[in-house]
Amino acid sequence: MTWHLDNDRPIYLQLMERIQMDIISGKYGPGDKLPSVRDLALEASVNPNTMQKALAELERVGLVYSQRTAGRFITEDEELMKNLKREQAAQYLEEFFTNMRHLGLQDEEIRTLFEEAMEGERE
Repeated sequence: MTWHLDNDRPIYLQLMERIQMDIISGKYGPGDKLPSVRDLALEASVNPNTMQKALAELERVGLVYSQRTAGRFITEDEELMKNLKREQAAQYLEEFFTNMRHLGLQDEEIRTLFEEAMEGERE
C-alpha cells in the first residue's frame, strides 16, 4: 500500500500513525515481527533515521518492542490495542459529527443519515 505523506506535519508523526493504523487494523498481529527499519523506510520513501524515530516513539508508548538482535515486534497486550482502536474510532466519530454539524445538520438528521449509510453497507 502506498504511503501518503504531506509536508504540513512532521513526517515521523505520520509514519507513527500509519504503522499504528496497520497494527490496530490487523495488518500486523500481536507478536508479529515488523519489517526492518531499512525496509520500512524504503517502502515509505523516507530516510531510515526518520523511520527509526517513528519506531522509537511507538516503542515508547508500548505498541512495539525490540529484541536486541531479532528486531521489533508488535505488543501482545491486546488491551492496549483494543484501547487504541477505540480511541481512533472515537476520533473519527468526533470528526464526522463536527463535519455534519458544520453542514447545519441537527442530531436527528445525522442519526438518520448514519442509519441509512449503515443499512447501505449491509446490502
